[in-house]
Amino acid sequence: MEERRTFHVADYVVFSLMLVISAGIGVYYRCTGGKQKTTREFLMADRKMGVLPVALSLLASFTSAITLLGGPAESYTFGTQFWVIIFSYFFTFPVCGQVFLPIFYRLELTSAYEVVYMGIVLFAPALAIEAVTGLNVWISVVSMGVVCTFYTTLGGMKAVIWTDVFQCVIMFAGMITVLIKGSIEAGGIARVFRVAAESDRIDFFNFSPDPTIRHTVWCLVVGGAFNNMAIYATNQAQVQRYLAVGTEKQAKRAMWLNLPGVILSISIVQLCGLIIHARYHGCDPLKNGIVARSDQLLPYYVMEVLDIPGLPGLFISGIFSGALSTISSGINSLAAVTLEDLIKPTLKVLKKKDMTEERATLVSKILVVGFGGLCMLFAVLASTMGQVLQASNSVFGAIGGPLLGLFSLGMLFPWANSAGAIVGLLSGIFIAFWIAVGAKIFPPYSPTKSTSIADCILPNVTMANATTPTVPFATNVISTLMPTDEPRPAIAELYTLSYMWYSATAFAVVVVVGLLVSFITGPNKPQQVDPRLICPVFDRLLCCLPLPQSWRHSLHCGVRHSQQEHEHSEGESPETAASRLSEAATARGEQTSTGAPKPLRQQTRV
Repeated sequence: MEERRTFHVADYVVFSLMLVISAGIGVYYRCTGGKQKTTREFLMADRKMGVLPVALSLLASFTSAITLLGGPAESYTFGTQFWVIIFSYFFTFPVCGQVFLPIFYRLELTSAYEVVYMGIVLFAPALAIEAVTGLNVWISVVSMGVVCTFYTTLGGMKAVIWTDVFQCVIMFAGMITVLIKGSIEAGGIARVFRVAAESDRIDFFNFSPDPTIRHTVWCLVVGGAFNNMAIYATNQAQVQRYLAVGTEKQAKRAMWLNLPGVILSISIVQLCGLIIHARYHGCDPLKNGIVARSDQLLPYYVMEVLDIPGLPGLFISGIFSGALSTISSGINSLAAVTLEDLIKPTLKVLKKKDMTEERATLVSKILVVGFGGLCMLFAVLASTMGQVLQASNSVFGAIGGPLLGLFSLGMLFPWANSAGAIVGLLSGIFIAFWIAVGAKIFPPYSPTKSTSIADCILPNVTMANATTPTVPFATNVISTLMPTDEPRPAIAELYTLSYMWYSATAFAVVVVVGLLVSFITGPNKPQQVDPRLICPVFDRLLCCLPLPQSWRHSLHCGVRHSQQEHEHSEGESPETAASRLSEAATARGEQTSTGAPKPLRQQTRV
């Protein structure tokens, strides 16, 4: 086994500076402005953030260590088919911007499932550190968790967003450095693609309709769009950033600015995977046992190629930045939703009075600390989930898909009632986890692209067994071994469904079951539903078509949408929009028993 290179002093200096600057941003925002004394500032950044920092924060939150490590591993192991997922975002952003964001921006609806995902995010860069420095993976996990919790607790949402901006720059600097240096070392991008083509890794146009094939154009574009909508439409961390800007129009701009960033980040990591393959196509580090998992290929390559002191430290800083940005976003948003939707309502029922602002802010900070610790515990679970890219998409599909279906059921179908929503949600979660867990027990076969160790010097590995990985841990959640003659139950065929379809499948189950149960138990009457809670989807998506007013009225399905409520409101702040919409509700006579208009959150149907 060859001797593995380790960090230079300059690498540790670069890496330490990244952590110190991130922590320093938290200290700065603790000592400036309102000093994080109100929940509005701590959780919402006073709704005074600019479009660009929020856009970069959105990008940094989900261009995580999972993308940076799992993306190159994907193209190295399976080829370029995953690259096609960039086209799914051209469907995701219009739907999110026109259907979901306007209602979420005004009602501040939330979700809270990202703690499992954050565990995966926290574990991924710890793997990178272990691969290149030998530092124990759990020391890395605890160090990251403590630093992240520190600056999030001190500086609140302002610190989260500005550290995201800083960390986004570090992430892209590290990956672009690898891309440039790697392409030069490989003899140019043309040679990289030529070597990949010779190994059958250039694959963009698999249009097979078979849903059991791991990656096709259909599952990546259509299934990927549902996965992305679960992130950009119903994920609390994203929604909370939309609310950090002043108006709905600014929130949409911040979201759309993500599109070029997402395309760039996916393209960079895919190219990095091909560059790694160009170097190791004749001596696969996985087959000869140098690395244990495909997710360690990129950090191993960096230590081999970036031989200038400080550059490996920049790369590892980028990986850590990807994790820190996602985790800080998650624990801040989880604190927000726990405070607003669980603690405050419970105390109001028990004590018959509202929580003071000072006490609410203190509770928010305690929650941040608690969720930071919980995130570290879930990193232990993540250590058993295999390849991080597929593991993260499986989590989003199994949990994000049902939540996307729930919100869609409530916002798009005025007939849906609470019984339909509950039964639909539980059905979607059950089906999604059934398939996901079944795929762990009976892994579907998906062949990896060919690699070789013919050019390796392997004193401890003979050619007789050189085609088998010498490490005990399987490199992927899926099975990469040839199918055997061992009997499998008939139900195992269900588990061969591509993980990219999990979210769409769960979405469909929630909506179909939810509507069936709603109609069986007695549907809501569209005329009696508050139109503020229903998206006029055809008005928004077909806004440029000169449809007759009578047609538009029919497409409203009986919901009393008015021009006053749904037009010319993008430039309003949430407070102004709420005031205007409450006046419209009062004019329609939608009042509580006390005569006051119902608060928006209390009118939520589902």
